[in-house]
Amino acid sequence: MKFELNFRSGIPIYSQIVEQIKRLIASGKLRQGDQLPTVRALAQELRVNFNTIARAYRLLDEAGIISTQQGRGTYILEAPSAEASEQLKRQTLEGLARRYLADAIRLGCSPEETLEIMKEQVAQWKEKGNLDNSEKIK
Repeated sequence: MKFELNFRSGIPIYSQIVEQIKRLIASGKLRQGDQLPTVRALAQELRVNFNTIARAYRLLDEAGIISTQQGRGTYILEAPSAEASEQLKRQTLEGLARRYLADAIRLGCSPEETLEIMKEQVAQWKEKGNLDNSEKIK
């Protein structure tokens, strides 16, 4: 499992981890019963404070997405219903949009300019079909 953290984004690291785990579940890359790394192992791997990972896991646990079993590990709970999956997908997409807009603001882009670029990218995506990687978007 690979996480991409942006330490300059202004978005808390624990929120980035929560959103990325939600995205992995929504995409099917993480499934019911899959085990997540321990808090300590993930903190070491990402080179972040132990408490940052613990907070992310606690939020996911409170949301009913994961379950931490003392001495056994942390696991993805049963697969969400179709409605919950759609809600999770929407929440993940909204999180991505907020990060995109936060980056656009930091670049000094206007709302109009940002919307125009997004429309262009969506048009290219529609034209080319499902994109495998970001290199396909110009």
